Amino acid sequence: MRGVLRWLAVLALLAVVVLFAAITIYRALTPVALVLSSSTITLPADGFSTVGVEVRASSGSDVNKLQATVDDPHRASVDSIAVRKDAAVATLRAGVMPGEAVVRFWEPGAEPREVKLTVSPATSDSVGDGTPDFLRLHDAADRAAFRRWFTMLAEAQYLQPTNEREVDDCAALLRYSYREALRQHDAAWARANVLPAPPRASEVRQYQYPYTPLGASLFRVRDGSFTAGDLNDGAFAQFADAKTLWRYNSYFVGREIVRARPGDLLFFRQEGHDLPFHAMIFLGPSQFGGDGAHEDLVIYHTGPVGSWAGEIRRPTVEQLLNFPDPRWRPVPSNPSFLGVYRWNILRGTD
Repeated sequence: MRGVLRWLAVLALLAVVVLFAAITIYRALTPVALVLSSSTITLPADGFSTVGVEVRASSGSDVNKLQATVDDPHRASVDSIAVRKDAAVATLRAGVMPGEAVVRFWEPGAEPREVKLTVSPATSDSVGDGTPDFLRLHDAADRAAFRRWFTMLAEAQYLQPTNEREVDDCAALLRYSYREALRQHDAAWARANVLPAPPRASEVRQYQYPYTPLGASLFRVRDGSFTAGDLNDGAFAQFADAKTLWRYNSYFVGREIVRARPGDLLFFRQEGHDLPFHAMIFLGPSQFGGDGAHEDLVIYHTGPVGSWAGEIRRPTVEQLLNFPDPRWRPVPSNPSFLGVYRWNILRGTD
């Protein structure tokens, strides 16, 4: 009897060994696949909504080298990948361009998998100021990046030779700096836009000009809250004069210049002029060093006067506060000074 039990135990052990070997061989011969928690996803095209996709290996092995790419970075992006021992969570962020994108996941030794992401049109205007929420920079890092690029590009125009400048009046300086701050500053852009010094600013991630539902027409040119019809009915344009930038594209911060932050705007209205509205940019200290590295600066284009094409000036705030003509002093007692304003796309927690 004891011999029989001994043989039964041996046979049971052999069965376990054979089963383990079979499983090992099966796993070795069967391709490992990635298992995703979702195969289709829908997000609003607002530039900030996110969703997490959990990824596991069908074999139960680690996925600690998981990578993901999106075929259209203007419709979605991979925000982050958090890896645990046996799973990973990829956070996908919506872009602002409606449409479909494909997210492809792969891990060495595993068959790749794809997720179809539908980015649906988003036309909300939570503030009611006419600027769609998909243009507002919702992330504090994006707002800081925009401010840094906007002021740096405006100041770079001042430092460039006159014949290489792209602006010819105060509004053109604002439009140029605004538009270029929102571009992707890749090698091609750098070759076409030589700066006085290498930039030290991160990129705006939410979107890149001109890849928006409005295309290149970033500036609102008429009153009213944003509606879906404004995408194609002329409510936005590439050109906007100083008055239009003041009325429809920025909001009031205060009449004391101490309220201004780098990238904010100073607006004036001089009655009796052919073009009464004038705009300046509050730079803060120069990003290029030199004499302005330790003082707050303002930059503006004078605009043409008669046969004179005008020029870009970069006075200190102190110099502007003591400008010989009091109508150009940014002080509350000056009726020509409309105040400090901030771009609508920066309206948020700032």
